[in-house]
Amino acid sequence: MDPIIRISQLSKTYASGLHALNSVSLDIRRGEIFALLGPNGAGKTTLIGITCGLVRPTSGTVLAGGHDVVRDYRAARRLIGLVPQELTTDAFETVTATVTFSRGLFGKPRDPARIERVLRQLSLWDKRNDKIMTLSGGMKRRVMIAKALAHEPQILFLDEPSAGVDVELRRDMWDMVRALREEGVTIILTTHYIEEAEEMADRVGVINHGELVLVEDKHALMRKLGRKQLTLELPERLEHLPDALAGSGLELSGGGAELVYVFAPGDEREQITGLLRRLDAAGVAFRNLHTQQSSLEDIFVDLVRGDRAREGAGVGER
Repeated sequence: MDPIIRISQLSKTYASGLHALNSVSLDIRRGEIFALLGPNGAGKTTLIGITCGLVRPTSGTVLAGGHDVVRDYRAARRLIGLVPQELTTDAFETVTATVTFSRGLFGKPRDPARIERVLRQLSLWDKRNDKIMTLSGGMKRRVMIAKALAHEPQILFLDEPSAGVDVELRRDMWDMVRALREEGVTIILTTHYIEEAEEMADRVGVINHGELVLVEDKHALMRKLGRKQLTLELPERLEHLPDALAGSGLELSGGGAELVYVFAPGDEREQITGLLRRLDAAGVAFRNLHTQQSSLEDIFVDLVRGDRAREGAGVGER
């Protein structure tokens, strides 16, 4: 199946000389939730702006549903809904009026039933006659999502959708995004909340300094780059690691009250069994043990740090 979005060798240099994107290539699969992660200034918003036809690329192409976003802007844009970071809407309009107007901008006929469904889905129906200026920040964010969904897009971009939203509303949004995916909508999400990507995404892309560091299935990424750590709590503190455990991969921690082991890729059960045998042979007892898996946030931080370290060493200079 052809990707619903195909980005090829995309670069963007602004008039100021800022190189925002450098030869980015990326395919987004139809019906997936794709999380694009990166620090401030990494190029996320520029990439979204170009894909949505709001920013012209310096070079490269973007196809949305097979339509070039520059040469066939209208056809491509009809497929796309965009929820930007900024809360930009007419403060004096009612919720229903502003969402209905957004639908009309894309040439869609009036459809009160569709508007009602979207507003109910976003818990906005009770606010339908309220002016935007009277709403809370979280409710305004929901209105922005409703506007993006009004014309029934196949692709939805959410640029920092949880900014300024409390935890309860954030959870509601996650449920809404999953429901949209079940309806076949492809969702591209940028976020500073790493747990948002960990909770929802099928695949993760990391962008830094305008370049894609990696694109990977979320679970494969966590298996490949995530660290798993075994911590053994000792009944008595050790001053140093016994000679019999030299080369075992164990390290003293917690002031000598814990032994820590980081798994190497491979059979974890076999590694644990061998480790426990060596502990027994060395006469080292423990009173408790627990494992800890690194999160997507840990992986993201390591990737960005590693990218910066390579840049500082002169690797990948542009």
